[in-house]
Amino acid sequence: MITLFHGSPNKVVTPQFGLGKDKHDYGRGFYLTADIELAKEWAVCRPDESNGWVHEYELDTDGLTVLDFQDHDVLVWLAELMKHRDADDSKRYRVLSKKFIAKYGIDTSGADVIKGWRANASYFYIAKEFVRDNVDVDILEELLSLGGLGIQYCVKSQRAYDQLSEVPQGLMPVDYREFNDLYNTRDVAARQRMHDLINSDANTVTHVFSTLL
Repeated sequence: MITLFHGSPNKVVTPQFGLGKDKHDYGRGFYLTADIELAKEWAVCRPDESNGWVHEYELDTDGLTVLDFQDHDVLVWLAELMKHRDADDSKRYRVLSKKFIAKYGIDTSGADVIKGWRANASYFYIAKEFVRDNVDVDILEELLSLGGLGIQYCVKSQRAYDQLSEVPQGLMPVDYREFNDLYNTRDVAARQRMHDLINSDANTVTHVFSTLL
């Protein structure tokens, strides 16, 4: 049994199999995190200046297949994100991303739950630089660690939904100003650290996106 949190602008949330957007990191599903502070930030990471809510859940993982992207190479995780989200809008990217997914992607259809990094705004700064061949793969994992992306869980299957339950009295209000500022501060700082590393001597720009195909 693990305790997880879901940040949302909504006070009432009803997790339901089949809902969600295909364009999210791991496709349709219900997204949560074990980090309550990140859940608070994610509850108000929108520009509408409204307060949010954190919902507390318990997930019984007994008998569930949990696919953890931390057990795989970072390129496998990137390939999964490319299945659902566009890191660039160029024709070059559309062509090369298909080849990248074919080479590094894995079958996630049997997973009840997917665990892995959350691709926030700073991730797309890395992704754009990577697919434009401006980032060497040897510093890619370090770049992602600078982003403080956080680990999220995506509930995918009906069985996993059946084993997810909201904790009574686990609803917490989130102040927009406090936690949106924290979210933005984290993102700005991450981008600066990433920019510095990309422009350092550690980035040799030899083992890049297009050379991996």
